[in-house]
Amino acid sequence: MTLVLGIESSCDETAAALVDGTGRIVAQHIASQDEAHAPYGGVVPEIAARAHAERLGPMIAAVLDEAGIHLRQCDAIAATAGPGLIGGVMVGLVSAKALAMAAEVPLIAINHLEGHVLSARLADPALRFPYALLLVSGGHCQILRVDGVGRYRRLATTIDDALGEAFDKTAKILGLGFPGGPAVERLAAEGRADAVPLPRPLAGSREPHFSFAGLKSAVLRAHESGQYAAPDIAASFQQAAIDCLLDRLGVAFARMDDVPALVVAGGVAANKAVRAALEGFAAQRGLAFSAPPPQLCTDNAAMIAWAGIERLSLPDFRPDPLSISARPRWPLDPSAEPVRGAGVKA
Repeated sequence: MTLVLGIESSCDETAAALVDGTGRIVAQHIASQDEAHAPYGGVVPEIAARAHAERLGPMIAAVLDEAGIHLRQCDAIAATAGPGLIGGVMVGLVSAKALAMAAEVPLIAINHLEGHVLSARLADPALRFPYALLLVSGGHCQILRVDGVGRYRRLATTIDDALGEAFDKTAKILGLGFPGGPAVERLAAEGRADAVPLPRPLAGSREPHFSFAGLKSAVLRAHESGQYAAPDIAASFQQAAIDCLLDRLGVAFARMDDVPALVVAGGVAANKAVRAALEGFAAQRGLAFSAPPPQLCTDNAAMIAWAGIERLSLPDFRPDPLSISARPRWPLDPSAEPVRGAGVKA
């Protein structure tokens, strides 16, 4: 039975996991850094990297001990090599290199986004290629056509901010603290989604790209006006975000009518209202719908280990050299054309 150790340290979760070839998570540990970053209202890269360095070694040892195996019993070690905060990525990748060399097992450098792309197949063994993926997180908002492992075509991206970032900014405006996404979702449940007139940026555009900067600014103006209650602002923001996702997906699916399934992944996919709306979108179009459980939507090492298993299964698999470098940016589709008006994130 294939067994891979996964390591994730791209942002503010330190994680290690063992996953076997059937998709069983043998052991997994995740340490959040929310308390360390809360006073600053967002992730501080230096604090994050230091926490990864302190926690990762003992965490890997704990995962191996819980599973009752030796490192040499692993078939490979998979680690996030980017994209992400470069200090944290380096901590995880350097650790993986040292372990792979010591245990004499292959190193697999995983694109963090690929971990999200393939996480649905970890959660749903029946999911087959091809499928459309909506990736919504704090750093990324993309629509991808997934034809196989390593075969990704980007159809849409954000021209400015990711949706998770917009959730966090809205939480900061409303004084909800960090992390913001879950806090906005909880408050939105108490408000009216039609109470605050907010824009739906790019809605109706012929290109399926996203934009959330203007929505963030509108939330700020609504809050500063003093006319609206915080729950109503949160609910109206969340609904505007959902409307944008559905509108953009409609444009994207008009360009890939042979794709039978919609998959959503990334931290924002843990939002119940977002998931319900996307499931309804899929049902209306006769699409299968798949979403990992919430614990696999946020950053975790099980998805990195599983991506390693998917890579190992390829007939032309080759381990990555120990000289491979960490990358702060690493597009899944390097051939995708730059989006007009977009910044470096796209």
